[in-house]
Amino acid sequence: MAPKTTLLLIAFLLLARTLHAQGQATTPPEPISDNSFLIEEAYNQEAGVVQHINTFTRSRGGSWLYTFTQEWPVKSMKHQFSYTLTVLDAANNPAVRGLGDMALNYRYQLVANDKVAIAPRISLSLPTGNSKKALGIGGVGIQTNLPISVTHSSKFVTHWNAGATLIPRAKDTDGEQAFVKGFNLGQSSVWLAKPRFNVLVETVWNSFQTVVHLHQTETVYSLLLNPGVRWAYNFKSGLQIVPGVSVPIGIGPSRGQVGVLFYLSFEHPFKKITK
Repeated sequence: MAPKTTLLLIAFLLLARTLHAQGQATTPPEPISDNSFLIEEAYNQEAGVVQHINTFTRSRGGSWLYTFTQEWPVKSMKHQFSYTLTVLDAANNPAVRGLGDMALNYRYQLVANDKVAIAPRISLSLPTGNSKKALGIGGVGIQTNLPISVTHSSKFVTHWNAGATLIPRAKDTDGEQAFVKGFNLGQSSVWLAKPRFNVLVETVWNSFQTVVHLHQTETVYSLLLNPGVRWAYNFKSGLQIVPGVSVPIGIGPSRGQVGVLFYLSFEHPFKKITK
């Protein structure tokens, strides 16, 4: 692991230790339920509760990606609005870095019971990243995803994803346009070792086209195995802080790729809920 990445990991663990000391005098722990890393869980935000999600991924070789997502319930848990911002460096030129594309997301809580949750999502992708610098796709797009979460027992939960992306006028660094599409599949298994400490393994497959010439594309495939851990600190104010760390490992078409992912979520009430 690169020295800079090692220092990041040490700083992250020191922060977790500090939060642990502050989070001891709390009410009985609430289990972690919506804090996977690469997989989307099918639990919308509860009414009156907002979540701020940060991820930072650094790959071997130095490339990195930061994402910030903020999730808001719309009147009730049935409807959820969120947006996602990205900052990254260009894959072929690490010296180039900046704002990536932005996504506006809507999710509907179709099913939510003790065993199964289903929350289909539709997103509008906005080309806020500079496609000439390989920081964005260069066109407006639509993405769908279907997350399904299944509770098998008090100790074992699985999550399943399937989705597609369509971008009618994507661009390459030369400004050439083409219609591109992508597909994603994913699955995660979570062991709730303790209510506030979980071990998880995620598997994510992606197929995505890139523009190579005018109206011409090529398809790129990726397959990642992502083992990790997450833990939570619950405070009397209602604030829940969830750090996490994982190691994305490329297999199959992504063989040889490896990195480290840091996760940090803040979830808290933004208004009093009357019952």
